[in-house]
Amino acid sequence: MRANLRGILSIMLLAKAIPVTVITGYLGSGKTTLLNRILTYEHGKKVAVIVNEFGDVGIDGQLVLNADEEILEMNNGCICCTVRGDLIRMIGNLMDKQEKFDHLVIETTGLADPAPVIQSFFVDETMRAKTELDAIVTVVDAKHIWEHWDSSEAQEQIAFADVILLNKIDLVSEEVLETLESRIRAMNAFAKVHRTQNCELAIDAILGVRAFDLKNALSIDPDFLSEAAHEHDETVSSISIVESGAISSNKLSTWLNQLVQAQGKNIFRMKGILNVDDEDRRFVLQGVHMLLDGRPGKAWKPNESRRNEMVFIGRDLQENVLKQGFQSCLL
Repeated sequence: MRANLRGILSIMLLAKAIPVTVITGYLGSGKTTLLNRILTYEHGKKVAVIVNEFGDVGIDGQLVLNADEEILEMNNGCICCTVRGDLIRMIGNLMDKQEKFDHLVIETTGLADPAPVIQSFFVDETMRAKTELDAIVTVVDAKHIWEHWDSSEAQEQIAFADVILLNKIDLVSEEVLETLESRIRAMNAFAKVHRTQNCELAIDAILGVRAFDLKNALSIDPDFLSEAAHEHDETVSSISIVESGAISSNKLSTWLNQLVQAQGKNIFRMKGILNVDDEDRRFVLQGVHMLLDGRPGKAWKPNESRRNEMVFIGRDLQENVLKQGFQSCLL
């Protein structure tokens, strides 16, 4: 029996656990920007990525630029609810390719409660044996977090964080930053808080920090390892639009400006990969409330079927109105 135990222990010691970083944060806070930074920074790590979308059209994978690593998407559900089983199965499959990467990054949807994600690393035998939760990294939008401060998701994302990026500091005053940082520290005294613009931060402050501490998580919520379900705000929804053809840049600009003026407060996030004016490169559109940003993306491949994909996430959105408005922009 002792010999067998020694053999088992030897196998456990030889099998190096893969460190896992979970990136969370409310919609539009800058999670994909941070992911891009991780993937393009010369840190010498081979990184595998799992991207979780809220909605049935996968866009985040296209927003990640210059990534040689395989990016896996899980659509049509929150990572902490309906697709958690998919997460466990996906990580189990990744472990079969363990020699191809040495760090795993999971980007959750902005509506994810981190607690059940953390739970997965302790209740599943494969994940418990082959992975090591390195840190929960939460990105906080310094400008817009106040509008979602009372939501359970935003508060739990901050409360469970090991590392917090107080992002978009260029959009608010020092007084606002100090107030926000004080509120965050009152909610989470354990996390390391970094002030960032465009999520610019040394990678060694994000990856390989070995910051996750189960005792801290249990002190926040002693029942977080239980199977108790949690609820989302039912007024928050995702609307996906997929259309072939080309979009008029002038019509798109006019429609979007009118849209954010009328409904910007209710549109938490918009993301789009568009064929604008039949240009050679995709047009990448991102929006958070009243703020819009658009720029050229990856080149279309020869003979690739060009289609426009848009996702809106927000409260009390009218699907027919959004689709009609978008279709009016087609050439």
